[in-house]
Amino acid sequence: MTTPPSPIWHPFTQHGLGDAIPLIARGEGARLYDADGNYWIDAISSWWVTTHGHAHPKIMAAIRAQTEKLDQLIFAGWTHAPAESLAAELIRITPDPLTRVFFSDSGSTSVEVALKMALGYWFNIGEARSRILVLDHSYHGDTIGTMSVGERGVYNRAWQPLLFDVDSIPFPHEGMEQATLDALEAACLQKPAAFIVEPLILGAGGMLIYPAWVLAEMRSICAAHGVLFIADEVMTGWGRTGTRFACDQAGVIPDIVCLSKGLTGGALPLAVTLCIEPIFQAHYSPDRAKTFYHSSSYTANPIACAAANANLAIWRDEPVQQRIDALADAQAAHLAMLATDPRIANPRRLGTIAALDLVVADAGYLSALAPRLTAFYRDRGVLLRPLGNSVYVMPPYCTGADELAEIWAAIAASLDIA
Repeated sequence: MTTPPSPIWHPFTQHGLGDAIPLIARGEGARLYDADGNYWIDAISSWWVTTHGHAHPKIMAAIRAQTEKLDQLIFAGWTHAPAESLAAELIRITPDPLTRVFFSDSGSTSVEVALKMALGYWFNIGEARSRILVLDHSYHGDTIGTMSVGERGVYNRAWQPLLFDVDSIPFPHEGMEQATLDALEAACLQKPAAFIVEPLILGAGGMLIYPAWVLAEMRSICAAHGVLFIADEVMTGWGRTGTRFACDQAGVIPDIVCLSKGLTGGALPLAVTLCIEPIFQAHYSPDRAKTFYHSSSYTANPIACAAANANLAIWRDEPVQQRIDALADAQAAHLAMLATDPRIANPRRLGTIAALDLVVADAGYLSALAPRLTAFYRDRGVLLRPLGNSVYVMPPYCTGADELAEIWAAIAASLDIA
């Protein structure tokens, strides 16, 4: 079932192509249903947000209960129990140096907050540091600041005049890791304010994976030069890479970490930026001019915080890690069955995320193959959204063996149309 003519302008959608837009009526587990009962297996967790499955009963119950108590509250100088509980639990499950939690409402805004925290820190302590270091091919969001620290290309070309300059560090491709570390060392000698990375895997950049030891070395270099280290765990957090946070695999403790997407289990928009105490203390003063001037109307929305608390309770009370491990093993098995096919290249997996590249002349983000593949998968009852000629699978942790087999059968069948 598709939508009637609609005034909606959809994100990352070229309406001029005339592609069908399914009208979804409900979600359950790993499946999305239209009003006629047709279903699609959500193989990308609805843009990487849904962790435990759609409409998880415990999260839905927490949302319903909170709607009867408090729907919204200004968070400037006021607080509420769901936010206090959530902040306390986040501090409990993250490394000790992270002592402060700043709420926002999306991954992009959590990164904007991180950048502003970093620059505000140096400004308030009276040190002139304002340059940001970034990793090639990275993506951190679609606001002006986050586009500035992400890869430049067709998706932000129109707004180049608004973007600020950054210094880019080459991605640590296999065999080229030392070149990355050397470039970071040289850049850090110039005393930049911060280095921002997606730990272990670059999402929108094509699911590019690098080893944990490189992440640890990058963190060590920044620490040696007093450069703030920002970990964008918006996508990588909440189990996607095989551990609750990707930084855990490298023993890395960031100065600032950004969390969103799976924070509420994917049910509602919410984000947090955690930081070390010195960053907070640089803004702590009787001087109001040192206030951290950032907010949005729905900062720490009580209903969203209730959903996040339910998500954290699921992590505490249920065998989430075992589900993640089982899904990761199943992904590895399916990927191995296609790994030797000459029509694919660079099969790769990190935790529950599996990806491969289709060997085509028309590669890259604007590959004409991508919309054809998306339509092919949609017609087979699978929601997959390739990144150019790169196909990836990032399903909810509740995805069953039969559902995963359907996903990979669709990918195998799609090799014939590449």
